[in-house]
Amino acid sequence: MKCSLSALVIAFVLSAAGPAMAAERTVTLAVDNMYCSACPHIVKQSLAKVAGVKTAAVSYEKKTATITYDDQKTTVAALTDATTQAGYPSHPIN
Repeated sequence: MKCSLSALVIAFVLSAAGPAMAAERTVTLAVDNMYCSACPHIVKQSLAKVAGVKTAAVSYEKKTATITYDDQKTTVAALTDATTQAGYPSHPIN
């Protein structure tokens, strides 16, 4: 009985900690092929479709996209893939 109660408590704590372990992250990507003022809108739309993206700010002047996302729902690779699929290859800025 003691073992099963301990296992139940541990399972509860781990399940409750799952969402708390998710982290909001921000990454800035260098975005290629932005040649007109309409391009940032397309890049932003492609990023908004990725699950876990909270915000995306795209700068035509700097040729960058700054994205805030939930790292439990998406990755930087998924973000760069989304922009690449839209015709705007990107990579993280170090």
